[in-house]
Amino acid sequence: MRTNHLLSRVTRILGLIGFLTMAAVAFSQVASDHPSTDSAKISDAMRAGPAFITKNATILDWPQQPGSEYRVLRKGTNEWTCLPGVPGYSHDEPGCFDPVFMQWMKDSLAGHEPHITTVGIAYMYIGAWVPNKSGNGTGGDEFHVGPHIMIVSPHDNQKELQSISHDGSTGMPYVAHLPHGEDLYLVLPFRQWDEK
Repeated sequence: MRTNHLLSRVTRILGLIGFLTMAAVAFSQVASDHPSTDSAKISDAMRAGPAFITKNATILDWPQQPGSEYRVLRKGTNEWTCLPGVPGYSHDEPGCFDPVFMQWMKDSLAGHEPHITTVGIAYMYIGAWVPNKSGNGTGGDEFHVGPHIMIVSPHDNQKELQSISHDGSTGMPYVAHLPHGEDLYLVLPFRQWDEK
């Protein structure tokens, strides 16, 4: 009788351990949706923009540390550059950038003063996640901005951009800045994420 009781307890404990292990694996798969191999990073970056851009774009990988070199995953033939989602971000957010936006982004993320003299454009077809200041969507802490275009402009235009909403969770156009950066860029969503 005592052996049966002990066996029953061991079975329940092993079942609980098995369940917790499966839950941890499932959570880690959801939490780390970033690609890890070069081919997966290329596929991820290709999702960031329209095919007429991604088809011949150069695909880069993020540098190991700010200011270091971006590794070429695939050399392209047009002027566009696409990257997989940023490692360490809570969500996978790949993007495609024209030469102006790419240089502005490289300079800003490396801590250098960016100097641009013309407009730069970027695409993020997978969207981006921003703080849910407006309580939209599921009402969680984050709002999934749908596919969008981003525009960076010369420093002279920063004053005009200040008057545009800084809240990306309304679903409307807004302005944002890169981490540790001050220069604003315009974000133009062209479809809600959950819109069919």
